[in-house]
Amino acid sequence: MRWWFRGRLWGHHDFLRLWLSQWIDMFGGQVVDLALPTLAILQLHAGPAQVGVLVGLEFVGFPVLGLVAGVWADRLPRRPIMIAANVGPILAYASLPAAFVLHVLTMGQLYAVALLASVFNVFYEVAYQSYLPSLVERRDLLEANQKLEVSHSASHTFGPGLGGLIIQLIGSAWAMLSAVVALLISTAALAAIRHPEPRGRVAAGEPALPATFWAELREGIGSVRSNDVLRGLAGCDATMTFGTNMMAAVWLLFAYRQLRLTPAQVGLVLTVGALGFVPGALTATVLARKLGLGRALVLSPLVSAFGILLMPAAVLGPPLAVLSAAWLLIYTPSPLFEINQVSLRQAVTPDRVQGRMNATIRTLVWSTVPVGAVIGGLLASSIGVPRTVLIAGVITLASPLWLLAGPVASLRAHPEPAGA
Repeated sequence: MRWWFRGRLWGHHDFLRLWLSQWIDMFGGQVVDLALPTLAILQLHAGPAQVGVLVGLEFVGFPVLGLVAGVWADRLPRRPIMIAANVGPILAYASLPAAFVLHVLTMGQLYAVALLASVFNVFYEVAYQSYLPSLVERRDLLEANQKLEVSHSASHTFGPGLGGLIIQLIGSAWAMLSAVVALLISTAALAAIRHPEPRGRVAAGEPALPATFWAELREGIGSVRSNDVLRGLAGCDATMTFGTNMMAAVWLLFAYRQLRLTPAQVGLVLTVGALGFVPGALTATVLARKLGLGRALVLSPLVSAFGILLMPAAVLGPPLAVLSAAWLLIYTPSPLFEINQVSLRQAVTPDRVQGRMNATIRTLVWSTVPVGAVIGGLLASSIGVPRTVLIAGVITLASPLWLLAGPVASLRAHPEPAGA
């Protein structure tokens, strides 16, 4: 933990601007994650299937555009892509309170907003993860990812409580304006970065970029398919994401309708549960060294799965306490997995193919989000939310099998970074 506070990147002003941008963007995103389904459930009286579709649409852009975004992220400067990708969500989110005031808000508009934000988010996320290795030195990637994950963790810790309070005070439609303000500030921080991006991303001795768009796309897919480490990480992450999003699509229905919680109580539950995020992020590298990198990556989804399996017990005991404990188990190991798997992916991949590698894995992983959300919604409509959540927990529990079947589980430490 002392290493995190003493890291080299505290003196890297452009990294600090990127970090600030992410801090603000993440807090705004937490408000959206709670306000959008709350608006559907409490204002438009949406059912499980409708909420599942809404959550799914927030991520459907990756199956459709993820690989395309990866090619462009390796062809074009990545920071301008990130800045441009913030414009669409700003306009989309601002339309919701306007429609609410005019009494014309519909589920169709919520679906359109979720879809539009998803499309722009594809380009932002691929460019963002691919931009970091060109902003900091390869030896600083682990420190950079740890710092970025701390802000992600802090947003999960305090964002839901803040979002729940905002929704309780001014309503879910007006709460979307806070996401608009956050995106504006985040974009300004990105625009302030002065570090020039390299013109060419092919290191000495490496083959030139393929001549055509489709050849570049195939090379990106091949970089994951041919690498046992990347393939195992992608399979584990995709399975875990499928299970957790089956649960995430329906748990608010469970909280609001079956347990009769208020938005402020839901925000409190998420805040208490997310208290494990920051210590999890601060100790991620230490735990990976003590346990071994592979064991740490295997352990993380197992703990999260037990949290999902605990959630239905809220009908038996004090719901606030049980749900808080469940989310604590789900959230705490997340930084341990995320920091180490992203750093491992970036380290074993040359810069020339970072964008396409990230896009390929993100496409595979995030393709499971809409599928998991829709299946979760349909299952909850037929067998109930608690049983659906139990199925989601079992699927998540199986995700480390991908790592145990390949070389990742036996890794003791991060390998030396691939050439830029």
